[in-house]
Amino acid sequence: MTRAPLTWLYVPGDRPAVVAKALVAGADVVVIDLEDAVAQDRKEYARAATADLLTELQPVPVHVRVNAPDSPWAAADLAALAALPGLSGLRLPKVTGPEQIRQVAAVTPVPLYALLESALGVEHAYAIATAHPALRGIALGEADLRADLGVRADAGLDWPRSRVVVAARAARLPPPPQSVHPDIRDLDGLAASCAHGRALGFLGRAAIHPRQLPVIERAYLPTPAEIEHAETILKAAAVKEGAQALPDGRFIDAAVVAMARRALSSARRR
Repeated sequence: MTRAPLTWLYVPGDRPAVVAKALVAGADVVVIDLEDAVAQDRKEYARAATADLLTELQPVPVHVRVNAPDSPWAAADLAALAALPGLSGLRLPKVTGPEQIRQVAAVTPVPLYALLESALGVEHAYAIATAHPALRGIALGEADLRADLGVRADAGLDWPRSRVVVAARAARLPPPPQSVHPDIRDLDGLAASCAHGRALGFLGRAAIHPRQLPVIERAYLPTPAEIEHAETILKAAAVKEGAQALPDGRFIDAAVVAMARRALSSARRR
């Protein structure tokens, strides 16, 4: 994929028919879940079904969220999936330190993505983000993080959210995607939450139902007004280099021009 993903659709690994539908639902990335979405007595079946699917290339990039590193299923997950041609990435849940990344990177050539779901994981965000070249992204797992922190109000997660955005940028990783919005019927709430996440520096979002995908994409694409503003900035910068004031009084410099270029690059997805 040449463009940055905006939508990451999670689907339970023990439901092959649902996985098949997810692959054509329009998500940028499909994430087959072997962890929280699968009951313990279904773990082996989910792993086998996922491995069977990924013996072939798929129409979209497919990541697999394997079981946590300290779980009884983690080693078997990695052994079954690590070399399959249809696998584009492994999402590692409940990462708390950089050594977990290095251990997985030693046994698989697949790009890795770390999910930080505890206070300890958030505290080690930059160390995790720079643990190994195989690590291509970090993100929060907010359900577990809420429970670990005892956070009741959504605003209580804004500091960890900013922390992971800063860690990703400092490590020269892509901006992290937001964690899932758990109410699949609350599309207005999803849109508002995405707008807040975009303001914090996130890029895109994980989803748990296809109906959430267009809401997420709209929220993370530039608006017509933002596109017009970006075009105005780039036209002015093409005429005169360096800091300057636009006719309407807005000040622009190199950082503003860079943001304008980023906005227009995102707009090309439309």
